[in-house]
Amino acid sequence: MLTIYLIVVVFPFFWILVTSFKSTGEIFGDNAFGIIPDDPTLEHYKQVIFEKGIFRAIVNSLIVSFTTTIYIIGVATFAAYAISRFQFKGKSILLGIVLAVSMFPQMIIIGPVYNLFIDLGWTNSYFIVLPYSTITLPMAVWILVTHFNQIPLALEESARIDGATPFQTLYKIVFPLAAPGVFTTAIIVFIIAWNEFVLAITINAQPEYQTVPVAISFLQTQFEILWGQVAAATTIVTIPTLLIVLFFQKQIVSGLTSGGVKE
Repeated sequence: MLTIYLIVVVFPFFWILVTSFKSTGEIFGDNAFGIIPDDPTLEHYKQVIFEKGIFRAIVNSLIVSFTTTIYIIGVATFAAYAISRFQFKGKSILLGIVLAVSMFPQMIIIGPVYNLFIDLGWTNSYFIVLPYSTITLPMAVWILVTHFNQIPLALEESARIDGATPFQTLYKIVFPLAAPGVFTTAIIVFIIAWNEFVLAITINAQPEYQTVPVAISFLQTQFEILWGQVAAATTIVTIPTLLIVLFFQKQIVSGLTSGGVKE
């Protein structure tokens, strides 16, 4: 059953890879469903790299994703720590609101955000990372609260007795212990920011600021979608996220499981 599941999951990625090496005629010809291309070509890769500027879109996505990850993790860490450690009325309601906000459809905020960016003159810029918080911050806070709850309060009390300030306790005691959860949250935030499409295509319409999903969506003419170029671009832009997951898979698994066991 696991083998069948893996085949089903991996097959779309494999098919995109195969399609990227097929000529346009072959994609729609007799060998459209062939696993091995009759006449493999790199033409689609040359077009998306040298003509469509896919590397520029990758750079934009890296800038936006890394910036979003850094500031979201910073804000979410302090917010989650405060929710986890401080006792106040409405704490459960606040967590419920945080979870509910993460479920809001993006289309609800597109209009107000776009009007605000027009008024501020921030369209077609890297300020797009600011509204990304609407889709990443609630999730990050919710995950980190779970991890902070697993850290014994006795450790923090011992640090205070030794003279540590609240901030020293956070970054010397709590943060290192919650590092697997923080790291996993950062990876998830990065991937969400990397794949975001609706905000990016609405706010950044100029090619020099387009992110990867937007750039791929423009690989078409008035009459057809350039499936060969789409497949080639998809293969190229999948590499960064694939490398991140492969290099940090142990940390990701550790972070996902560490917050799920109550001692």
